[in-house]
Amino acid sequence: MANFGELVLVIGDHHIPSRANVIPEKFKRMLVPNKMQHVICTGNLGSKEQYDELRQLAPNVHIVSGDSEYNSQVDDGGSSSPQTQLPFPSTRVVQIGEFRIGVIHGHQVLPWGDHLALGSIRRKMGVDILISGHTHKNEVVEHEGCYHINPGSVTGAYS
Repeated sequence: MANFGELVLVIGDHHIPSRANVIPEKFKRMLVPNKMQHVICTGNLGSKEQYDELRQLAPNVHIVSGDSEYNSQVDDGGSSSPQTQLPFPSTRVVQIGEFRIGVIHGHQVLPWGDHLALGSIRRKMGVDILISGHTHKNEVVEHEGCYHINPGSVTGAYS
């Protein structure tokens, strides 16, 4: 049997519940647990519930922190009050098959969505594909023989 590689869901900018209430039903129907091997998320989930839902979809979930990420309470073991900390790193590099994939939220890129700036980040990360969000505009662009992917906003949340 032929090996067709691994199925990857690229998603981001949920902003639930701050800017949207739910993922639209037409997309929600496609989010079937264990159909894909990886979920790559550009951040701004909005809530721990959204994180928990992504964790149920695939065995490998790779998330970066957005610019308006929810905070989790972390007990530091001795303090009288828990510390607030962002739950995800600002960048990730993931190897899937023969591809090195870099993931950032995208708010670090100025101007936002600029492919020259994205190309500079892609080269610094040493990746074949750079996935970023923040603009809420979905696109796949070939740039300098590599790819820049932006999944847009899964909820259609305003920018």
